[in-house]
Amino acid sequence: MPDPQILLKDEVGKRVLLLGNEAIVRGALEAGISVVTTYPGTPASEIGDAVSAIAVDAGVYMEYSVNEIVAVEVAAGAANCGVRALTAMKHVGLNVAADALMTLAYTGVNGGFVIVVADDPECYSSQNEQDSRFYALLSNLPCLEPSNAQEAKDMVVLAAEISERLGLPVILRTTTRVSHMRAPVVYGKLVKPSLKGTFTRDSKRLVMVPAYSRPRHDVLLQSLEKAKAIAETFTGNTVTHKVENVEYGLISSGAAYNYSVEAMKLLGLNADVLKLGMTHPLPEKMIGKFLQAHEKLIVVEELEPYLEMHIKAIAKDYAPKTTVYGKMGKQYFPRSGELSTGIVLKGLAEITKNKMPVNLENVNKKYAEVTVEIPPRPPVLCAGCPHRASFYVMRRVAGDKAIYATDIGCYALGASPPLKIGDILICMGAGIGTAQGISKTTGADTIAVIGDSTFFHAGVPRLLNAVYNKHKIVVAVLDNLTTAMTGHQPHPGTGVTGMRSATERIAVEKVAEGCGVKFVKVVDPFNVKEAENVLKEALKFTETSLIVFRAPCALLLVREKRRKGLKIVPFKVNEKCTSCMACIKLLGCPALILTEEKTVTINENLCTGCGLCANVCPYKAIEPKNQ
Repeated sequence: MPDPQILLKDEVGKRVLLLGNEAIVRGALEAGISVVTTYPGTPASEIGDAVSAIAVDAGVYMEYSVNEIVAVEVAAGAANCGVRALTAMKHVGLNVAADALMTLAYTGVNGGFVIVVADDPECYSSQNEQDSRFYALLSNLPCLEPSNAQEAKDMVVLAAEISERLGLPVILRTTTRVSHMRAPVVYGKLVKPSLKGTFTRDSKRLVMVPAYSRPRHDVLLQSLEKAKAIAETFTGNTVTHKVENVEYGLISSGAAYNYSVEAMKLLGLNADVLKLGMTHPLPEKMIGKFLQAHEKLIVVEELEPYLEMHIKAIAKDYAPKTTVYGKMGKQYFPRSGELSTGIVLKGLAEITKNKMPVNLENVNKKYAEVTVEIPPRPPVLCAGCPHRASFYVMRRVAGDKAIYATDIGCYALGASPPLKIGDILICMGAGIGTAQGISKTTGADTIAVIGDSTFFHAGVPRLLNAVYNKHKIVVAVLDNLTTAMTGHQPHPGTGVTGMRSATERIAVEKVAEGCGVKFVKVVDPFNVKEAENVLKEALKFTETSLIVFRAPCALLLVREKRRKGLKIVPFKVNEKCTSCMACIKLLGCPALILTEEKTVTINENLCTGCGLCANVCPYKAIEPKNQ
């Protein structure tokens, strides 16, 4: 957003165009939330970024925690001192936080505690699709689900209130479309935050040894019954479209509700619509009554048939003759990928036997005919990215003989040609973990690739395991001095906090030495010859070795040079070029361009002057432009 300070405007009724994630931040300010923790992850990253930008002025404490479970624990500590708190993460981050979350449901909280989790249907920026509503079911915690930016703001306030009423954390589940939609939001009144909390000793509630946890489970189940009563009158559970004596009813939630309403209008379908804003626990009586009013019920939701499963169970008791359509049995809507108005329209037409108002295939075909065909743009490392230099060194030294276990971050892009560094990728930190099993069972040279932020997030325990069990692997930490992929957020290695104040800069190499790694070296990946020699040495080491490939993110470097008024000197191709294409074939840098005449040139607008291509060129045909 252009000016995050607009979130601090104390003007009730003011109408502002906000991103869904920014609306959540405004909701936190209206809820009097005083502690915000996060580990950045798309599509939730903007929540932490917006809070960080205004934290000092707002009087809120904000931190980028080292990972999601730590973020939940810090916020839970504050909430158990009576201070309202919020933790934000993406769906796979909830997996990391789950251990704490499950037991927090037993201990409960004193102050309102909102856990925002952003799911990512279609895997736009994630390694899997995951339906976080099942975490609410698993933990017995309430879950709210907004369908637009206004609801995203309002539901933060409601979630904090419900949390305090029940003494439980409350999950606020969004999806990419809700998090990243931009829509008008009407402001409510700001509530002044307070960081002053009091901790009251209560071992039977807070110390979860078996003797205390068993009775707390019963307390949780009692709280769930209270939550069911709240669900029946929750303002977000409402019939938004009411038509008398119609055959069809439709139940939906979140972004799927928006698609459903648009598709119904296009199809000319008259149906009652029950919109659910609280998806755990569900309003059983409300849904039962809605079922009884219709012969046929359509459930539209993204990813898993979570609502459908529960609605069918409710139908068995309330309306056994009502037919429920959705994803179970005959699949009218897909269980994978993101929904769209077109996908929902097709499903509704098939269920109701109505004629499609438009031929989607013809529309797409006609659209393709009038649009300009553009070449595919697969994600690629930026021009000047130090990771490209690191991968070039690995390929030069180890080639295809080594197995590369990679990780989540910009460096995952190294798996694509021509670099092809990345043979297995699972989750944050798993590069170091999987490398150990691969090395042990194959005996091959194994290199674990991990980034600096990911190293602090989840790499350290895996590194300890490697040292302890004497696994012969090379850990390559690609340290670009930021959390680049999610928006350049700080981490323990940057020396800056979420409050934008200076702090101790924790060096990866010092942590590695503290973990007992005997071979630890730091190299500049753009110093190719030195980096190659160090990697050769590491591969010969008989135990765990670690190399820090350290150079700043190209985007940070360019911004810093511009801030200081320093000139960026691009490189050029001189007359020595033989068009051997070595630079393009080995590096895949977007600044290197093949002309129509099949010669190589350099896009000066993209070139950052890193000089890696000059190092690669066998004919010395690439040089700084000012020479």
